[in-house]
Amino acid sequence: MTADEVLTKGERTQQAVLDAAYSLFLEKGFSATSMRQIAERAGLALGGIYNHFASKDEIFQALIIAKHPYLQIIPVLHRTPGKTTEEFVRNAARLVQDEMGENPDFIKLMFIEIVEFNGRHFPKLIETIFPLALPLIQRFSAPECGVRENIPTSSLIRVFIGNLMAFYLTQILLTNVSMPAGLRDVTLEDFMEIFMHGILENQKSEL
Repeated sequence: MTADEVLTKGERTQQAVLDAAYSLFLEKGFSATSMRQIAERAGLALGGIYNHFASKDEIFQALIIAKHPYLQIIPVLHRTPGKTTEEFVRNAARLVQDEMGENPDFIKLMFIEIVEFNGRHFPKLIETIFPLALPLIQRFSAPECGVRENIPTSSLIRVFIGNLMAFYLTQILLTNVSMPAGLRDVTLEDFMEIFMHGILENQKSEL
């Protein structure tokens, strides 16, 4: 029995709507996509969509959650080795980069969320992910991990997320072959190295 055979007719219709909306949002953006276009691509009458989603906004919110790769990434991170935060971050960076490489379109979806919605759906996404990520947060907070005591865990997480977003934004902008190799070849691990150690060398003050 296939996965499609397990789904009910209503669930298959809902999935068809989400798939159609996903491809259209990536092609046209959210504002330029109409509910009628989504219905046509899903092979439905326009009224059929409203049996499952009250609005285009509701469809987008469902996609932000459904298409986010956290379901694949978080279980992997739970198994990521590393006795210290540095070891863990280095190993995690490699795994996240591999996983996101298989889900490049999600970054485009997140940019639609940022540009067209000003991050309005992000709190709902965090609400969904947070319970799954809590053990990782607690792992960061453990004294033996080596994080400076004066850095709140919430700040650490925000800076970590910021580094991830910065990497993927610049990855989109700077991977064209016409760009200098030094810009194109930066890895997520390079970003995490700076995240952990900064850019200024420690210098002893001269007497």
